[in-house]
Amino acid sequence: MSLTRQILIAMTAAIVLGGLTQQILLIPGLNSVLHYVLNDLLTQGVFLLGGKLFVASLKLLVVPLVFVSLVCGVCHLRDQSSLGWLSLKTIVLYLATTGLAISLALLLASWWQPGAGVHMALDGSYQPPKPTPLIDVLAGIFPSNPIQAMAQGNMLQVIVFALLIGVAVGRSGDHGARIGAHFSDWNEVLMKLVTLLMNFAPYGVFCLLFTLFAQQGIGKVGDLAIYMLTVVAALLLHGLLVYPLLLKLLSGLSPVPFLLKMRNAQLFAFSTASSTATVPVTLRTVEQRLGVQNRVAAFAVPLGATINMDGTAIMQGVATVFIAQAFQLDLSMTDYLLVVLTAMLASIGTAGVPGVGLVTLALVLQQVGLPLEGIALIIGVDRILDMIRTAVNITGDAMVSVVVARSEGALNDDTYFNLRAGEQE
Repeated sequence: MSLTRQILIAMTAAIVLGGLTQQILLIPGLNSVLHYVLNDLLTQGVFLLGGKLFVASLKLLVVPLVFVSLVCGVCHLRDQSSLGWLSLKTIVLYLATTGLAISLALLLASWWQPGAGVHMALDGSYQPPKPTPLIDVLAGIFPSNPIQAMAQGNMLQVIVFALLIGVAVGRSGDHGARIGAHFSDWNEVLMKLVTLLMNFAPYGVFCLLFTLFAQQGIGKVGDLAIYMLTVVAALLLHGLLVYPLLLKLLSGLSPVPFLLKMRNAQLFAFSTASSTATVPVTLRTVEQRLGVQNRVAAFAVPLGATINMDGTAIMQGVATVFIAQAFQLDLSMTDYLLVVLTAMLASIGTAGVPGVGLVTLALVLQQVGLPLEGIALIIGVDRILDMIRTAVNITGDAMVSVVVARSEGALNDDTYFNLRAGEQE
């Protein structure tokens, strides 16, 4: 049985059994022994621990894999002056896709009006976390202590440090060649570790989703059904229509192999709801399955996990319109443009961890004068939507990697079109 099928079976079983467990735990007068087994022993015990260990194992690889891969890719560049052009193309594409994502979200939300039937009054009870000012985000890109940046998982700072080391290694002659060979060896070892970890994916996915649905269930879905449908529709359109169209237009490649090969990475992203935790799997997929050379993949994938938050931007666009409609407030065309700009800039400082989109949503709402209390309306269903938008985020990372690699002559067409290339059974 293929890994994709194993993960799909684990996801389905976890959602069904987790939802059933949640309903059983709500039964009045439930036997105390049964409650202990289902809640304390399984939901809050074995499966919670299994899910945490799985995510921790993925995050364990993120910093060393990103650092080693990026140093490896940069130091082996024949023409290091091309690095600036490669970086510029990658960043521009990421910002462009984010702008398209939130524009699509605003159009759908304005058309479907998910908040039209919700009537809310202001009470000032919700106090969201304070968002980081944009100037601090930009200033924080450059590390003053690279070891601290690695310990804290500050990916932008790790990327900058790796770029500097890679450039230095590439310009150090024989000394750099010896160091570069060591980095290449470490890169192979770490990619093998990712492959080994993927064998445990079905069990980790089951633990994560069982715990989520056993604790939350699906009861809140009905209350915000139109809002959820609007977000999901925008996410699916962006992931299954916009990305393939951009891939075809910008690279001339058929999007079919791309979509087929992204399934495993998307399932990982869905189960973890974290772009950062999925970086090892995304990087392996982009390099070994899609045929992108390391020098492009090692830069574009971790950078995308940090600044490319198309799924989060879609949620913010729909949520902004939803909250405005729920509080019977009108948005002008200037407000819509401000939402697009703010969400694009906010995505740069959005960490790839679960639920962080709600923090940057506060920044977007503040810019257009909407009540922050509205965030409380969507908190209940945000975790489920977070899983879907994370899958969209990493799909965008891979698409941009392929497009940039194609333009740089760093894409192996034979690997890209071979549906079995890099496949893990």
